[in-house]
Amino acid sequence: MKNLTKLLASALFAVAILFGTNVKAQTITPNKFRFGLGVEGGIVTGDAHDFSNLELGGTARVQYGLTPTVALTLTSGYYNFFGKTVPGLNEKYQSLGMVPIKAGVKYFFTQNLYLAGEAGVGIETKTFAYQGEPDNLDSQTNTKLLLTPGIGYANKHWDVGVRYENYSGQDVNYGIVGLRVAYGFGL
Repeated sequence: MKNLTKLLASALFAVAILFGTNVKAQTITPNKFRFGLGVEGGIVTGDAHDFSNLELGGTARVQYGLTPTVALTLTSGYYNFFGKTVPGLNEKYQSLGMVPIKAGVKYFFTQNLYLAGEAGVGIETKTFAYQGEPDNLDSQTNTKLLLTPGIGYANKHWDVGVRYENYSGQDVNYGIVGLRVAYGFGL
């Protein structure tokens, strides 16, 4: 809970800085594309919290304006869930790797603030394991259903969003409370 409070405070601070800067406002241009590169960080929840506390990654997003307030998005990249120390042993769990592929919608309810929703798949590239476990765990990677509601702030170049990302499937469900900071431009 302490980490969640820090993450939310950091997100609010970033939004306050962006509000305070003298930058032209985000307006979606219908029938135009935007491209953004983002850095992502998150606090792990659910079943994966036993193996990891922190997720860090990077994503690329293409956004297409439908109307002045609605845009479609396509996002992909790579997330690394850092393994934590195995209880009672002096070893760490192997990190979990994930490739998210998500399609979504952004709705700007004011000039710079938006609600977002994404759905897609997360492809695990490696699983949590430690040295004392069998080597065949790498073959147990799965594809998860991803559902992601979020809220954010965007202007002409910057996009800061907070979201909850849920991964479900194969009887192992987990998620992240995450922050994405991205730089974007029109195409």
